[in-house]
Parts: sequence; structure tokens; C-alpha cells
Amino acid sequence: MSMVSNLRTMGLPDLLQWLATTRKTGTLYLKRRSIEKRLLFRDGVIRSSWSNDPAESLGQFLLRDRLITEEQLFKALLLQEDQGGLYGEILISQGLVSEEQLRLALHRKAEETIYDLFLWPDGAFEFRDEDEPPSFFVQIDISVTSVVLEGVRRVDEWRRIRYVIPSLRTTFRVKRTHQRVEDPAELQMLGLVAMGQSLAQISLETRLSEFEAAEILFRLHERALIDVEDPGEDTLPLDTVAAIRDRLGLGDMRLRLRDYAGASRAYQDVLALQPLNQQAKKGLLAVEDARKRDRALQGLDRAMVPVIRSDEASLTTEEFDPQEGFVLSRVNGEWDVASILKVCPMTEEDTLLIVSRLLERGIIELTPATRTDDRPRASRVETVPPAVGD
Repeated sequence: MSMVSNLRTMGLPDLLQWLATTRKTGTLYLKRRSIEKRLLFRDGVIRSSWSNDPAESLGQFLLRDRLITEEQLFKALLLQEDQGGLYGEILISQGLVSEEQLRLALHRKAEETIYDLFLWPDGAFEFRDEDEPPSFFVQIDISVTSVVLEGVRRVDEWRRIRYVIPSLRTTFRVKRTHQRVEDPAELQMLGLVAMGQSLAQISLETRLSEFEAAEILFRLHERALIDVEDPGEDTLPLDTVAAIRDRLGLGDMRLRLRDYAGASRAYQDVLALQPLNQQAKKGLLAVEDARKRDRALQGLDRAMVPVIRSDEASLTTEEFDPQEGFVLSRVNGEWDVASILKVCPMTEEDTLLIVSRLLERGIIELTPATRTDDRPRASRVETVPPAVGD
């Protein structure tokens, strides 16, 4: 038996409660844009989850918990490619993480995969009875009731947060205070705020979801540790007609700038508001055609090493979106393109397109690898928190 619908028709809390009360066994498939997720149920209990979102990979969770560095992540992934086996087992065998640390990271990863679904405004889903999970599923055991309670809490909290932080482009400033800040996550946030980074940039650097990053920033704001400097553009306008017009314009602009991921998101937003909008459908076709053309023209050699061409003074005059800034911060003159792809919390295609844009703008250039060993060395990016208080 299969059940197919959309989260606009049947909300996620109702769907999960129905699967729990009827003690269903099978796999729930969910999809929104290019993101796919799967939840495995056994007798109405969530036993496993999976996501193709790079930001929800195990490596990104270990990085955000500071259990490994980007260089260690890269080397472990290389070993997995060369020798096969499970990524977690490689980390344990190298003494980088313990079994308990790995278990906790996998459990947090599974939970965040599920909680993120509550913030989806729409998405297709299909439930298949008795569908067996693939081998890449990680076994967990989560009560549907606890998931729904936390998910609903996050939806309510997100509404509160948006009054203060309305956009991913929102930036902040650190206030002078005598309050002591000891929490490592809050200290890291304050350091990134002091650097002028937006919510989107902070989310990328910390490997936290947009909600998790916004929640910490909101907490710092409530404690009068930071102020909002620039609220940015509201990412969820309420006027549907204006929203469609603005999103179509944004999609067209992003397409001209060859920001295909951004253009696709804008056109998809239009279709979520007006499913039959022909301009948005044509826009998505244009994005796909442009991507194919770029792939054919660029042919980036992943063994080449990107280096920054501009001096520091020139870079300050350039404008970079959060993803471009993140990729550019990993260009250290030693990592090749393939290495950078391994540590970025974006899809491989989006990262390659960013590298391509930086090349075309003359920000970077590609040079042959000069190291004699086959293990590039990365410089670790450190964030120094500002002094809070005198």
C-alpha cells in the first residue's frame, strides 16, 4: 500500500501522528526542490532517517561539534574512497572520535534531519508499507510524540525569532557589556557577529541549521549582548502578488549572474505560491539549460589548486554572497578543487559553479599542484571571539 500527497494538504504533525497511532511499518519519502529525506518506521516508531542534504552529512555534524577538523574530514574521506568501508569506522580506527561520540553525533544528525522538516512550507511525500531501508540508513529509536512536540516548538519559536531576525541577510553588532559569556557556541557566534557576518554566513561557518543559528543569535539579542545592525530583506513577504513579482525578478537577476542555485530557489518559490506560473516554469528550464552549458564549457580540472589573485585591499571592494565567501575562505593555495568539494556543506554542483564564478570574475586562478605527497594540507580557519566587557 502506498500513500501519496503534499505537506500543504496534510501537515507533517498530522502525518506523523497518523503513522504512529496506526503503528505503521514502512518508509516515508519526502522531497522539496532538490532535497530528499526518508524516515523509516517500525510499528509506528521512527527507527531511522536519511537525507541527501550535504549540510546534514555526518562529517558536517562532527565539524560543528569540533570533534574533527576540516583537514581530518578530508583525509578520512580520502581513505574511504581508497579503502572503502564506513566513514564512522575509519574515524574510530584513527582515534579521532570514540564510539560514544560517534553514536551521539549520528543520533543528533538523525534528529535534525527530522526537525528540519517542520520548517518546510511545502513538499511532496509518499509512504510505502513494508518498504525495507537501504544499507546507508543509521538505526535510531525516536518517539513520534517527542519529535512532534519539538518540531511544533521550533515552528512557534521560528515565528518569534522572525520578528527580530527577519532575513538570512540580517547582520548584527556586538554590544559592550559586563556580562560573562562562557558557552563556546555563543562565543563563536559573537566572534562571527564582530566580523560582520550575516545569519546565512554564520550558519555556514558554524555548520548549524539556519534555525539553530538564529535561535542562538536570538538568545544573545534577548540578553542584550548583540543588536540587529541591518535586518536585510524579508525572505517571506506576505503579499502574494508582490511576492511572485519579486521572486520572478530575483530569479531573472540570479540567472543573469549565473547564480543557478539562487535562481532555481526563486522560481521554485513562485511555483509554491502559484503552481501554474508559466514564467517560473520557463525560468527553471532556462536554469537547467544554462547549467548544462556551463558544465560543457568549464570542465574544471579538480586536481588544479585555486589561488587568490586579488590582494586583500581589492577583495574588500568585491561583493560575495555567503556561499561564495565560504568557498573563498577555503582557498589556501594548497587544497585542490577536489579537496574543497569534500569539506563544503553545499552540493558538489553548487560548489563547482561558485568556483567557476570566482574564476570568471578574476578573483581566483587555477594552478597545478606543487606538493609531492598526495595528502594536501589545509590551514585551519580560526575565529577569535571579541572581548565582551571591559
